[in-house]
Amino acid sequence: MKYNEDTRVKIPSILHLTRLGYKYLSLKNSKWDINTNIFTDIFKSSIEKINETINDLDSNKVYEEVSLLLDYEDLGKAFYQRIIEKSGVKIIDFENFENNSFHVVTELTYKNSDEEFRPDITLLINGMPLVFIEVKKPNNKDGVLAERKRINVRFSNDKFRKFINLTQLMVFSNNMEYDDESIEPIEGAYYATPSKKPIFNYFREEEKLNLSELLIDLDDKTENDILKDNNNEVIKNNEEFKTNKSPNTPTNRISTSLFSKNRLKFLLQFGIAYVKSKNGVEKHIMRYPQIFATKAIEKKLDEGIKKGIIWHTQGSGKTALAFYNVRYLTNYFQSKKIIPKFYFIVDRLDLLTQAKKEFTARGLKVHTIASRENFAKDIKKTTAIHNDRGEYEITVVNIQKFEDDPNVISIQDYDINIQRVYFLDEVHRSYNPKGSFLANLETSDKNAIKIGLTGTPLLGEDTSSKSLFGDYIHKYYYNSSIADGYTLRLIREEIETNYKLQLQKAIENIEILQGDLKKDQIYSHKNFVEPMLKYIVDDFKNSKIRFDDDSIGAMVICDTSAQAEKMYEIFQSKYAKLEVSNNENYQAQMVAQPSSSYGSNGSEIKRDLTAKIILHDIGTKQDRKDWVEEFKDGKVDFLFVYNMLLTGFDAPRLKKLYLGRIIRQHGLLQALTRVNRTYKKFKYGFVVDFADISKEFDATNKAYFEELQNELGNEIESYSSLFKSKEEIEAEIENIKDILFEYDILNAEIFSQQINKIQDIKTIQEIKKALESAKSLYNLIRLFGHSELLEKLDFRKLNLLYREASNHLDILNQKLALEKGDENTNIINLALEDIIFKFTKISEEELVLADKLKNTLRITREAFQNNFDKKDPEYITLKEELERLFKNKNLSEISQDEMNKNIVELKKIDEKIKELNRQNDLLKDKYKGDKKYARMHKRIKQNNITDNQRKIFSALEMVKIQLDEKVLNNSAILKNENFFIAQTEPIVDVEFEDNNKIKLNDETFKYINNLIATEYLNEYNGVYNW
Repeated sequence: MKYNEDTRVKIPSILHLTRLGYKYLSLKNSKWDINTNIFTDIFKSSIEKINETINDLDSNKVYEEVSLLLDYEDLGKAFYQRIIEKSGVKIIDFENFENNSFHVVTELTYKNSDEEFRPDITLLINGMPLVFIEVKKPNNKDGVLAERKRINVRFSNDKFRKFINLTQLMVFSNNMEYDDESIEPIEGAYYATPSKKPIFNYFREEEKLNLSELLIDLDDKTENDILKDNNNEVIKNNEEFKTNKSPNTPTNRISTSLFSKNRLKFLLQFGIAYVKSKNGVEKHIMRYPQIFATKAIEKKLDEGIKKGIIWHTQGSGKTALAFYNVRYLTNYFQSKKIIPKFYFIVDRLDLLTQAKKEFTARGLKVHTIASRENFAKDIKKTTAIHNDRGEYEITVVNIQKFEDDPNVISIQDYDINIQRVYFLDEVHRSYNPKGSFLANLETSDKNAIKIGLTGTPLLGEDTSSKSLFGDYIHKYYYNSSIADGYTLRLIREEIETNYKLQLQKAIENIEILQGDLKKDQIYSHKNFVEPMLKYIVDDFKNSKIRFDDDSIGAMVICDTSAQAEKMYEIFQSKYAKLEVSNNENYQAQMVAQPSSSYGSNGSEIKRDLTAKIILHDIGTKQDRKDWVEEFKDGKVDFLFVYNMLLTGFDAPRLKKLYLGRIIRQHGLLQALTRVNRTYKKFKYGFVVDFADISKEFDATNKAYFEELQNELGNEIESYSSLFKSKEEIEAEIENIKDILFEYDILNAEIFSQQINKIQDIKTIQEIKKALESAKSLYNLIRLFGHSELLEKLDFRKLNLLYREASNHLDILNQKLALEKGDENTNIINLALEDIIFKFTKISEEELVLADKLKNTLRITREAFQNNFDKKDPEYITLKEELERLFKNKNLSEISQDEMNKNIVELKKIDEKIKELNRQNDLLKDKYKGDKKYARMHKRIKQNNITDNQRKIFSALEMVKIQLDEKVLNNSAILKNENFFIAQTEPIVDVEFEDNNKIKLNDETFKYINNLIATEYLNEYNGVYNW
C-alpha cells in the first residue's frame, strides 16, 4: 500500500479543505498566468461578480494593475493594500465574503526562468494564490525545520518576488503534535506570512468550534475525483487513510482554525502588518493570542461591557495587539456608523517614545500628548481624526507629570458621535480612582472604552486597577509564551559561598577603616564594588566561551545609583577597551579616582569589553537613547543601571542579568523578564542573584497564587514555573554525571576515539544532550559543589566535545538513511536531539511562579475526567489517593514545603492515571473506539473468568458485530431489557463457549449477559453510571 507524505497528509488535507468550502481544481484542465500564477479566468469572472457594475474591459484593467503591483520591491505591501481597499473596484469582497470564489489546487509550480518550487497545496481566493501549505509526513528528517530552511532560501531569491508579494499566508506541517519543550519548531503545524526570514508561529485554538456547522459532508464523487487526479485510488479504503481524514489531525485542525471562511476573512483584513525596521520592511501576522484577545474584546463590546484587562505576559506583543485592534475596532464601529478615536496611555516618557516608534513602524499616524492641558483639549475636540486622508491613527499620552485634578473635564465635554477607546499600558502599576487625572476619564466620558494591558496579574492590594478596569478579558501566561517560543525560562545562579564570605570580609574591613557607615555607602565603596565587578566580568567572559557566542550582552542592576557610578568607573579604568574613552558628560559629573587604584594589574587583564551607564542624571536624554541603541545593536557588552530600563526595555541579546538589589512584586518580574526574550538557540535567560531574591519571590509567588485562586477559579490556565527549580537542576547534573562517567572528557582526542566506536544513535544523542546541558548549567555545577565533575569538565573544551558528538551523530544518521532508504528512515531522533531533557522528578524551590501546584492539579483532574471507566478498582484507588492528598486543605494557605511535597505526590498520581488511561485507550481502539466493550473486556478479565485476553477479544468482537447489527436494524429491542438479554444469550454461548472455548458456569454466563445488556441499555437510555 502507499504510505507516504501524499497519502498520509496531503490528500487528507485537500479533502478536509473541500469540506471547508474550497472547490478542488485539477491543474490538468486549468489555465493560469505562469508569470503570476493567478488563474485569470477565475479572477476576471470573480471580479465581475463582486463588482456588479464592471465589464470584461474593466476586469482586464484590474488584472493589469494587480500584475504591476506584484512587481514592486516592497514585500507585497502595495498589493496587500489593494486587497483590503474599500473604495473603487474590489478584488476581494469583505462585506459579503461568501461572494468570493474559493479553490484548492495541488502541486502548482512557481517558476521564473530556471528557478522553481511547488507547494503541496495552494488556496485560491478569486483565482489569486494567496495561501500555500507545505506538508511532510510525521517523523520526517529535520521535521518542519527543513521547510523553514528551504523557504528562507526561496524568499531571498528575487526571481520569486511576484509570488512572494502575492502570498499572504503559509502553513508548514508534519502532522505531529507540538513538542512544547523544543526551542525550535520541529514537530507540529505552524503558520507564517512571507518575510525575509518568516517567523513560524504556533496556533492553539481557544474557541470551541462547531465542526458540524463549519464542515460540509464529503461526497463520494469529490473524493473519487481527487484520488483519481492524484493517482491514489488504491488508498480509498485503507484504515490509515480513513484515520488521516479526521478533522482532528494537526494539519486539518490548523486548516480549520485559519482557513474556515470567517477566520480567513479576519486574518486577511486585519491580521497582517508591515513593520519598518533597521533592516528594511518586515511582514508580520497576528499571533494566536492576539487573535483571540481581539475576538474577546469584540465579545465584551457586544455584551455592552466597556472595560476590562488583557493579561498577556511580557514579550507577547501588547503594543502590536493595540495596533491590530485600532484597525479591527475602526471597522467594528464604522459598521455601526460610529467614528472611534484611540488613545494609548503610558506613565513614562521612555514608554511614550517606544510606543510612538512601534506604532509608527506599523504605519499608524501617531500623535503624542505629555501635558494635562493638552489632553483636556484633545478630549474636548469633536473631530475623531487629525488627518483628512482617513489613515488609521492613535494618540499616545504620557501621564507621568499630570497633576491630580478631579474637575479637569466635565461630563458635557464629550461628543456622543465619537467612541473613545483607551488602551492603558501596564495597569498593574495602579491608577488611583480617587486622585489621578486618568481615573477621571470615567466622569469626562462615561461612554469611553477602557482596556487595561498588563504583563503581570493585579496582585493583592491593586484593587484600584480592578475597580477602574474591570475583570480580565483575555489571558496569556508564561507557560504558553514559553511553549510557543516567544519567551524563555530563566535559570537563577546564586553566587558562590566563598564569594559571599569575601564580600562580608570587605564590609568588615570598611567598618574597621571608616567606622559606622550607611548600607548604601558600604555597597558603593570600591572595596565592595571591585570584587563584585570582577566576579561579574569573569562570569560574563566565561559565559561567552561556554555558549560559544560572543554576541550576548549583560545588564547589572545595582543596589544604588552610587554603586552603579562606582562600578562603571572601575569598569572603565580596569576592563574597558583602551580605545573607548569615557563619555564627556559622565566625566563632567564624576570625580574619578586614580586609575592605579583599580588598574595596577591592568596589564594582566585583557581589556576587550565595553559598557554604558544608564542613570537619569548621567548624560542627556539623547545620550541615553543612543547608548541603549548601541547595546541593542551589539556594540556594548554591559549596561549598568539602577532604576532605569527595568521595564519596557527589550533587547533579545541580553542573556545575563546580574541582580544586585531586591525588587518588589511587579517590578521583580518586570526586571527578571528582561532576559527572557528568545535569541538564537538559547534555551534560557540567566539571572545571577547577588541580592538573594528568594524571599521576595516567595512573597510574590504567594500573591500570584491568591490572585489566580480568587480571580480565575479552580480550573485556571497554568502560569508555569519561570525559573528552573533547584531539584530539576540537581537531577539534570546527576544525569550528566551518569552519562559522561565512562568517557575521557579531559582528552578530546581520546573522547572522539571512544564515541566513534559507538554505533547506537540513542547513546550518542544522550552524550550530546548531556554536553549541551553541561554548557548551560556550568555555573550551577560549580555552585552546587560537584567538584568531581568540575575536575573532568573544562568549559572551554565543552564546545569541542559537543561538536565531536554532533558530527558522529550526523554520520550515524547518514548511515541509517543509506541502509534503509530515505522513504523508510525514521529520523525522529534527529528532531528530538536538541530538546531540553525533561525530568520526571518535579519539586520546587522558592523560585516558582505561583500556580505550579494548581496547574499540576488541573492537569491531573483532567486526566481523571478523561477516564471512561470510573468503576475500575485501580481508578477508585487513585481517586482516593487524590482526595486524601487535598482533603480539608485550603490550597492558598499551604506552606512552601507542603506545596513541594504535594507536587511530587500529585505527579506520581498523575503518571498513574495517565498510564491507566493509555491502557484503556489501547483496549478501546481494539474495539474500534467502542468504550463500552473496553469496559466489558476489563470486567471479564478482572473477575477471573479467563486471563486469556485474545480469547476475550475474539469472543466480544463477534458479539459486538452481531449485536450492533441487531440494534442497527431494530433499536426497539433495547426498550425491553429482558427481551434484549434473551437476544444476547445465544450469541454469548456460541462465541464464548463454542468458538473460543471459554468455560462458563451458570453464574459467569449470567454475569456476562447482564454486563453486555447493561452497557447497551445505559447507552440507549443516556445513563452513564460507569
